[in-house]
Amino acid sequence: MASDEREMMNNALKKVVIPFLRQQGFKGSLPHFRRKNKDNIDLITFQFNRWDGSFVVELATCSVEGVTTYWGELVPPNKVTAHDINERFRLGDKSKDEDGIWFSFENAKSEEDFEEVASYVVDLLKITDRLWIMNLLIE
Repeated sequence: MASDEREMMNNALKKVVIPFLRQQGFKGSLPHFRRKNKDNIDLITFQFNRWDGSFVVELATCSVEGVTTYWGELVPPNKVTAHDINERFRLGDKSKDEDGIWFSFENAKSEEDFEEVASYVVDLLKITDRLWIMNLLIE
């Protein structure tokens, strides 16, 4: 994957997705975002494929105190990411056993093409409901 395409995808995410995340109370920067709720922290991580032009969006939750890894390291609430959590849900999954949607931007040529991919991410994120991510992990 050419770095120009990755940069264009990052720019589209910054233009389309990140303002939406901010409106919903998420903090952080690409690729990791977190939102503190009353009883938990919602986590969103963008994971890019190193071999082609695609990415997945991983969703997780943790305690408001952060998380302790299996080797005993405490990851504080302001540093925890979805990658620190064993149980994650990939955006677009029908169940936790699926691989989720790999959002492809390999065929994107124009700024509008990259923004279309980013808009699809926003369409699937139901984060206006603060229980949505937690409920995905329960089902």
